[in-house]
Amino acid sequence: MTITLETERLILRPPLAADLDAWAAFMADPESQRHLGGVQERPIAWRSLCIMAGAWQIDGFAMFSVIEKASGRWIGRLGPWRPEGWPGPEVGWSLVREAWGKGYATEGATAAIDWAFEHLGWTDVIHCIVPENVNSQKVAQRLGSRWLRRDRLPAPINIDTELWGQSREDWLARRR
Repeated sequence: MTITLETERLILRPPLAADLDAWAAFMADPESQRHLGGVQERPIAWRSLCIMAGAWQIDGFAMFSVIEKASGRWIGRLGPWRPEGWPGPEVGWSLVREAWGKGYATEGATAAIDWAFEHLGWTDVIHCIVPENVNSQKVAQRLGSRWLRRDRLPAPINIDTELWGQSREDWLARRR
């Protein structure tokens, strides 16, 4: 896929096979995966990378690999996501620990939401956040999203989550 988004400090592009080492290290970090279902061994991390790459081929969108411009390194995944049975069109984010607290999630998610509304024609966006993940709730609030309701993610994830989100109209009103 040739879709690439750039922000002041980030490059967002579809996942590549070259991302596997960093992706697998991220998926093996207990703290990074605390709110994402737990650590994954490298073979499972490979599958999750391939799921995102496959969704780009099938749906024309999925989470982007996040590349820090200053260093050129892979620092996470972020962007639009809507697998079968999902509670709505999501823009989600998950970054390596070293990238936390720098505003990258908000910066990248802003670009991804703009892109989803403009190019995918979404009328609303959600963020699935487990109740304990206060940092992601703060990112959602910075994006202008509000708590909507509790829900349960479909199999094989099967976890309770909170849905945060907003309409396209609300998003565009804030961006003006």
